[in-house]
Amino acid sequence: MKSYFYLFFCFILLNSCSNSVKECVARDAMVVSARKEASEIGLMMMKKGGNAFDAMIATELALAVVYPSAGNLGGGGFMVYRLDDGSVGSLDYREKAPIKATKKMFLNEENEIIPKSSTHGALSIGIPGTIAGIFKVHEKFGSLPIEEIFRPVISLARHGYEINDQQSKRFKKYLPEIRRINSENSIYSKEYKAGDTIKNIQLANLLSRIVQNGPDEFYKGESSERLTKFLKSKGSIISTNDLEKYNAIWRTPITFQYDDLKIISMPPPSSGGICINQIMKMIEPYDLNKLGHNSSDYIKLLVESFKRSYADRAIFLGDPDFNDIPYRKITNHNYLSKKMKQFSFQKPTPVEEIYLTNAEIKESTETTHYSIIDPFGNSVSATTTLNSSFGSKLFCDELGFFLNNQMDDFSIKPGNPNIYGLIGGKINSIQAEKRMLSSMSPTIIEKNNNFYMALGTPGGSTIITSVIQTILNVHEFSMGMQESVNSPRFHHQLFPDVIKIEKNKFNDMLLTNLENDGYDLEIVAPYGRVDGILALECGCFEGGSDNRGNDYAIGF
Repeated sequence: MKSYFYLFFCFILLNSCSNSVKECVARDAMVVSARKEASEIGLMMMKKGGNAFDAMIATELALAVVYPSAGNLGGGGFMVYRLDDGSVGSLDYREKAPIKATKKMFLNEENEIIPKSSTHGALSIGIPGTIAGIFKVHEKFGSLPIEEIFRPVISLARHGYEINDQQSKRFKKYLPEIRRINSENSIYSKEYKAGDTIKNIQLANLLSRIVQNGPDEFYKGESSERLTKFLKSKGSIISTNDLEKYNAIWRTPITFQYDDLKIISMPPPSSGGICINQIMKMIEPYDLNKLGHNSSDYIKLLVESFKRSYADRAIFLGDPDFNDIPYRKITNHNYLSKKMKQFSFQKPTPVEEIYLTNAEIKESTETTHYSIIDPFGNSVSATTTLNSSFGSKLFCDELGFFLNNQMDDFSIKPGNPNIYGLIGGKINSIQAEKRMLSSMSPTIIEKNNNFYMALGTPGGSTIITSVIQTILNVHEFSMGMQESVNSPRFHHQLFPDVIKIEKNKFNDMLLTNLENDGYDLEIVAPYGRVDGILALECGCFEGGSDNRGNDYAIGF
């Protein structure tokens, strides 16, 4: 009877696939991203016979055009993939510290952090990895000619895209900072309102040169020289040698079992895979259904596991090319059982007993995620970022893109938080050519040896907890993907010692119960924009595009 229901469900919803408000169900292929234009261009590649990796490149580049606060050529990201034969892998195209970077480059003579030095302007920029990443993907998995993938993106940049209401508000919010750092003639130094069109001719020209000359155009060619000359004029320590030496790296993903699911997520320098592994193993002994979705006890259990994992994040995680990461030790069941020994539903574990430090919180969240599945059975989950919104706020007019501020993701001063409030230790300290730790958590899930889910989200320090709650919504509470990504969220990251609760999403009695049991709460604006794909029993795919943004699911 259940299979008949799913067949009927798929039949009803198959034609709703271009509507990002309702459930989007498709039979063969799907793209879910932060912008309609990017999702459509990604799907266009698969309609032309291309695969998920062709669509990944097109979607990534389109986001650089239409979503400049996070989509990028001046940043980097992570990708997790699963092929139709079940083999998996991941690509690290995370930014690196410049060769001249030093441990104390953002500290004054009193050993105190120089305000905004790691978040604004030229010194905050890491070596961009996006172009290296997409060409690495195309070299290994691409099926369409690179010029065919770039063509619609170049056209989009040249002819322009329409600003939506959310974007106009974001532009307005950051306009004073963008104007302070850039010239008044810069295209993003102007005021825009919803419905306006932005054309980025210089970005179109850059992409055209990259099509002709390959990634060397960005890292060794004319554009590289233009970029380093521009950065030097703004006080950057990035050189042509930095760009020439940059490389994207294929890495072995973190894989583990949770119930009957095989979870595949990003390894270090992402903290996502290891933290998701830890948290899900810590909660696995408990009957979550019996606790109830978003009940007081459910929230307590997850919050206490979040706190313990974020403590380990600060102590053990960093760039694996510079550090030995004790992955097996800190994801061992016995180790995690001991960490949860103090857990009680009656009262919170004091954070000082979990991690001894004192740190104040700062807030900022801006990244973008997209999920793809193709007709051949290949799936991609990718997250890309400039770090904070518009990154360093420095815009290269000559090339048409913003530069990241990823240097802030290092532990500038151990024990002090970055812009996301995350603390770090010596393992994530600044070092030349080192990759900074990240929370980005692109994830793919198998069930019964078949593709089951692809998902991820922006949100800085909240990424890991948002991904976990989305997985649990589907697996433990039988939600569809759209319902799951729209569902209310909560977050704890050890410091500050508060549960962040989305505004107007939880009832007052629940919040009162948590406070009476000793938890401090902070009511916050909606955060994260989970974009995911779920395999349905009928053989179709449901896309979930988070209603917290203008995200868009489309398929065929």
